[in-house]
Amino acid sequence: MPEWTPAGTTRGRFLKTLLGFAVAMALVGLLVVGVGWERTLSRLRTARPGWVLLACLSSMLCLAAWTKTWQAVLSAAGVSVPYRKLVVTFVAATFANYVTPMGQAGGEPFIAYVLSRDTEATYEQSLASVVTADLIRLVPFFTVGLVGLGYLLFTAQVSGVIKRFAVVLVSLAVALPFATVVGWRVRGRLRDAVLWALGPFARRTSWLSIPSARDRIDSLYESLEVITAAPRALVVAVVFGYVGWVLFAIPLYFSGLALGTPVSILLVCFLVPVSVIAGSAPLPGGLAAIEGTLVALLTALTALSTADALAVTTIYRLTSYWFVVVLGGLAALRVIRRV
Repeated sequence: MPEWTPAGTTRGRFLKTLLGFAVAMALVGLLVVGVGWERTLSRLRTARPGWVLLACLSSMLCLAAWTKTWQAVLSAAGVSVPYRKLVVTFVAATFANYVTPMGQAGGEPFIAYVLSRDTEATYEQSLASVVTADLIRLVPFFTVGLVGLGYLLFTAQVSGVIKRFAVVLVSLAVALPFATVVGWRVRGRLRDAVLWALGPFARRTSWLSIPSARDRIDSLYESLEVITAAPRALVVAVVFGYVGWVLFAIPLYFSGLALGTPVSILLVCFLVPVSVIAGSAPLPGGLAAIEGTLVALLTALTALSTADALAVTTIYRLTSYWFVVVLGGLAALRVIRRV
């Protein structure tokens, strides 16, 4: 069973990405027109550059912290990679996630492939480290999100829409850890189910064989077992996961300060996880879905007008998404040349 390679990024996938961006930008344009682009632009002209730069710096430090999470997981797997090399690889993978619809499916195999080519780690070890680091980064996403939800429930009148988001957040906070534990306990059955699903394809192609697929899955499980047997390294990974999450969320707070319309830190703890959930729509980087959600929630939960809410959201997305896309694109070019 062949591992993922850059050749998998076909012209068709590239065209789908362009189409996704076109659709997303059209939806963002409709949002801007609906709110009023002149009022929003007028507010953006008053933005204080210092806070905007701090938001960009926070996004950079977030990537640096989450790279440390990944490095700690790799050390648990017995793989040593220089931090300077690893951070470039991680930022490049973030770029793949941010520009691909349903991006995790594109970035994670890419980062595992690059690591396996760039170090002594096997593809299965690399993929296991990526999966584990992703799960660790979900821990603060839910715990801090629930703190923000608690603050909101005790301090504000909650509408039906917000209640639905709250239900989704709580459900995911419970369901994902439960599913992870159950999936690990029945991993043998999961492997058999995957092999059964691959059976029809294996009979029609020469590049896929069931014995090879079984070996790859077993190697992945072995790598995950090695990682989970190093609790000290995992604690370090979790600490950097929390640090990275704070740095990921705080640009929204800085964006409010940039316009003189501060948003409560505890409210940010709720808004960012909810916007990420909304951003799971099949559009690159959650474009349009995140913008629309944040504008609606900021308007509903604060005294901001829709124009102010859109201006805050615009600065937040420029500093936490588009800025990272530019950095990631440069990193991806460097990684492609390297491998």
